[in-house]
Amino acid sequence: MPPDGSRPLVSIVVPVYRDTPQLAGLLDALAADRLDARVEVVVVNGDAADRSLQALRRRFAAVRWIDSEPGRGRQMNAGARASSGRWLLFLHADARLGAGWLSALAEVDERPDVAGGAYRLTLASPHWAARVIERGVAIRTRRLRLPYGDQAIFVRRAGFDALGGYRPLGLMEDVDFIGRLRRRGRLWFPNVPVRVSARRWERDGWFRRTALNLALLGLYAAGVAPERLARWYYGPRPAAPARRASTVGVHEGR
Repeated sequence: MPPDGSRPLVSIVVPVYRDTPQLAGLLDALAADRLDARVEVVVVNGDAADRSLQALRRRFAAVRWIDSEPGRGRQMNAGARASSGRWLLFLHADARLGAGWLSALAEVDERPDVAGGAYRLTLASPHWAARVIERGVAIRTRRLRLPYGDQAIFVRRAGFDALGGYRPLGLMEDVDFIGRLRRRGRLWFPNVPVRVSARRWERDGWFRRTALNLALLGLYAAGVAPERLARWYYGPRPAAPARRASTVGVHEGR
């Protein structure tokens, strides 16, 4: 790995599992931002047999493409190992970083007391319920210091390595990681949006999905094993919790 002075400021790590349309939109958005040498992008594919990514691999040759075992935690760890940025930013394929996200990271890079943080969740929907959920997320983030994975969690590489990265949990790997990161240093939440698809709320019902997410978080806090929660949530099919890399884990849309 190159010395700190020659590393990119940030490595964006995107775990995917059969998310080609969403990933194409994300890579187009990042390309439109005309990112410079301060940023590298690493896509971690959890399904090596998925041939739908081949065209994207050719089109976005500057992206670092790697394959790994499925599961969001495993994939994010693999992406971190393959990257070289001083900061790691874990981004979902259906999320879009808002204006100012890179400037915010450059600012926090000069603040050694900050171990990591996340951006402000916004939902890609005009529905009034989306605004209610956004406010609830903002309150949870500020008061509990608990962002979820779809808020584009960022962390200093040194801190990530010291914590051993994400644990390979069936569910709640982001909550577990943030709990450990809080003990390492201060978390910072810049007023920069990350816009996330609302398709899962629209499919399942705004308040039904939100209530389910809160119930799962409460059960996890009460000590229920993440693997059991994953079985309850995904049903009897054993492959689903391990392989839905872009949807497994705690994030507002699940």
